[in-house]
Amino acid sequence: MFKPISLALVAAMGLAGCTTTARTGPIDVTRYHLGQPMERTSVSFEPMSGAVQVNPEYQTYADAVQTELERLGYVRATNGTESGYIAGISFTRTSKGFVKDRPPVTIGLGGGSFSGGGRRGGTGVGVGGDVAFGIGGKTREVFTGELWVQLRRRANNSVIWEGRAQTQAVGIENAQPGQTAARLASALFKDFPGESGVTITVK
Repeated sequence: MFKPISLALVAAMGLAGCTTTARTGPIDVTRYHLGQPMERTSVSFEPMSGAVQVNPEYQTYADAVQTELERLGYVRATNGTESGYIAGISFTRTSKGFVKDRPPVTIGLGGGSFSGGGRRGGTGVGVGGDVAFGIGGKTREVFTGELWVQLRRRANNSVIWEGRAQTQAVGIENAQPGQTAARLASALFKDFPGESGVTITVK
């Protein structure tokens, strides 16, 4: 005798396996400044106090910030103590959990019916409509990346501009420091100095 198929169970299996997320998400950017003209002058780069240590990953983010500032007309100071501005840099990369990809294979159950049993009777099972559920699909880690930059006048250490950029990526291959740093820095300095106190989304 055939056992009835639970449609609720089949549907639950399908839902559990079909979660999908973009590989890299949009970037949220917020900037603050005084609305005053900012001269294009020399700039030196350093970690924000107590935020990060100077290591290869920090240097990757510092290089990305330098690339954007040079595009805007700033020049890296050959001697940091003589620069007009100081660019303080901080970054984080944090795991936010896991998601499951949409499975690559699905199986459909058609709308027919069948029955079984002996001459004295039988058990009929009908599956109405089409039901599909997935087989496979990878579980991937979700990472949040953030870049925070402050521009300060060396003469009095006053902050004249600061900004934060944050994004998410699915899978370690999409959250590599070089790729993430370039995307965050490009978004952070888009339309520099930007509208103060307003968060924009850069895709």
